[in-house]
Amino acid sequence: MVFRALAKNPRYCYTDRMGWFNYYGLAVMAIIMLPNIVYAIRHKNDVAPAGYHKAIAVAEQIGRYGCFVCMIFNVPYTYFGFWFANAKIVYLAVNGGLCCAYIVFWILCGNKNGKLRALSLSLLPSCIFVFCGIVLANFPLLAFAVVFAVCHVYISLQSTKPTRRKKPTVEEKYKNEAITILVVLLVALAAIGILFGGASGAFPL
Repeated sequence: MVFRALAKNPRYCYTDRMGWFNYYGLAVMAIIMLPNIVYAIRHKNDVAPAGYHKAIAVAEQIGRYGCFVCMIFNVPYTYFGFWFANAKIVYLAVNGGLCCAYIVFWILCGNKNGKLRALSLSLLPSCIFVFCGIVLANFPLLAFAVVFAVCHVYISLQSTKPTRRKKPTVEEKYKNEAITILVVLLVALAAIGILFGGASGAFPL
């Protein structure tokens, strides 16, 4: 369907094609990361259960960071951009709704450890990545999103099992602090990009 639409409407591939840097994707990533950082700071002693194969954990990390990169950076010759009429409006509206739902479920289920929390907080970001990959016809993002979704949902369900606790190491403390600083910088950069990028004509609606 995507290829057929692109063939029939080639003008969408160029007139609605965004640049190599996606400020909107950066804003989405910042929103997704913030509650995770807050949770990590409040639950420093939690240790994820080892009830799954190491290969699944590695695949999940590859999918995760691949999605992070492809959400923010549009690799040339690997994506078509918005390929149907009003795609940018749909992109922003649906991502806004999914991000709001993600925050709501974090507020409602963040301190619980059940299947509702595991499924909602793993399916919603997975849906965001898959949706963005489809709307932008971004094939690397779509591939990473599928890998991430399958592995992340499985690992999240495994996390509903009882966990043991240990004292965080100095390395883990520094890592959490570095990630927190990075997310704050991403939020600031996303805000600046959206406020001034549109004003300069870089992202016309």
